[in-house]
Amino acid sequence: MKIAVVAITRHGISLAGKVVAALPGAQLFAPEKFRSEAEHAAPGSANCYVGKVGDQIPVLFANFDGIVAIVSLGAMVRLMAPHLKDKEQDPGVVVMDEAGRYAIPVLAGHLGGANELAGKLARALGALPVLTTASDARETLAVDLLGRELGWTFTATKQVIVHASAAVVNEEQVALVQETGSRDWWARHANGRSNPLPANIQLLEKIEELDPARYGAVLWITQRQPDALPAALHEAMRDRLVVYSPADDKT
Repeated sequence: MKIAVVAITRHGISLAGKVVAALPGAQLFAPEKFRSEAEHAAPGSANCYVGKVGDQIPVLFANFDGIVAIVSLGAMVRLMAPHLKDKEQDPGVVVMDEAGRYAIPVLAGHLGGANELAGKLARALGALPVLTTASDARETLAVDLLGRELGWTFTATKQVIVHASAAVVNEEQVALVQETGSRDWWARHANGRSNPLPANIQLLEKIEELDPARYGAVLWITQRQPDALPAALHEAMRDRLVVYSPADDKT
């Protein structure tokens, strides 16, 4: 990820230097009046601007995958609001307090990587990641992150992803059919999971074993195409089926 670190006060810039050091390739953005502090905090990675920090937001959104803002949460929400598009385009944004106690994902927690970024900051700086996405708060499965750290991709409409995610966090019965791919994905899932796989996630080895009527959502890890299924089975699952394609077929 290309990361921008934004700080607007002397104390914030001091913390920003530690953030930049913890995130290889990150760039610091600070007001021109604090140029000496910024260059001292992040040698070779400091960018200083004239004018308001709000004027920098469109540039940062367009050119960076993630933003760490050492700015108050309320102020950052107001700064971002005019520039938001959707979760597939917006960068992941994490807000930190000047004391470095908290790392709070405020935008694009899953697809934009803000939750993952907060986890990195927590490990590097001893901050507490404040994760408010339901799957992370409950340490259950995140439908849109399954296998991401292994290079897996998924196919499903936004509507199906929302439906499947709700089924998981609301503890409906969810079938996870794994026909291929690495089997040790849970421990590394979404910044790591130390608890057992939740009881409402039922593991199956073949999609043909599935009784669609039993499940609120079906997560299918396979090298096969959905049209390889019998038409009746595919039709029964089409509004609740997420298909994951592993980068390889190692089991």
